[in-house]
Amino acid sequence: MAEIKPFSPVKLICGIISSEDRPFRRAEERLAALFGAVDSRSPRFEFDLTDYYETQMGKALKRGFLSFDRLIDPAGLSEIKIRTNALEKEIQREFKEDRRVVNLDPGYITPAALIMATAKDFSHRIPLQNGIYGHLEFLFTRTGIRRLGWTYPDFANEGYQKYFLDLRRRYRDQLKGA
Repeated sequence: MAEIKPFSPVKLICGIISSEDRPFRRAEERLAALFGAVDSRSPRFEFDLTDYYETQMGKALKRGFLSFDRLIDPAGLSEIKIRTNALEKEIQREFKEDRRVVNLDPGYITPAALIMATAKDFSHRIPLQNGIYGHLEFLFTRTGIRRLGWTYPDFANEGYQKYFLDLRRRYRDQLKGA
């Protein structure tokens, strides 16, 4: 029988989608207040491979990613997703908008993979708790990133992949120093 061991700590990340700079900045401030110091920011990438959010958020959307210095227990991902969903609504109220102004997608990096949280069920998603699922976005390999059949199309972007490979190196260095 295999011995049950605690999970290794993981690197918390959060994707931010918005069409405006002010909600991006406000989301980053609020996320840092919740999860600690931001230690990495990606560039903001055009989010134009799907129109999924256009009716809720408008056009000319961009997506950026943040990571946080403090490593977390991966078992807390569903609670984090519930909190970021509530934060989206809080920011919408702060900006006094009728429409959604920001989309927040938390997840984490392990040495082997990028896992994202979602409230949308699908065949390849794993139930976590409280209506939140884990979505295996892609795998890290010795030579790069291996996309899967369900990997979101924008994650094929070379800029995303460079960012996440760099972030994985940073995370592995953190683990060595812990």
